[in-house]
Amino acid sequence: MEQRVHSMKELFGQLGQNHDSEGILQFIEANRLLAGDVQLHDAIFWSPSQAAFLKQSISDDADWAEVVEALNSELHASA
Repeated sequence: MEQRVHSMKELFGQLGQNHDSEGILQFIEANRLLAGDVQLHDAIFWSPSQAAFLKQSISDDADWAEVVEALNSELHASA
């Protein structure tokens, strides 16, 4: 069975964040430059349920894993 690939827009919607293109860009710009040792789900700006979803998506290699990893890369990248 093939896993579904989700978009960044769908991920932000799942997380309850503004999920239009501008909202996603603003979120990434405001929260970019996570320290290299901070795991995505440990970032201070997530609610407990958002953090749990992100952690579970990666640990289970769920169909959300690819887009969660992409967000992780965006938030750890320098501008």
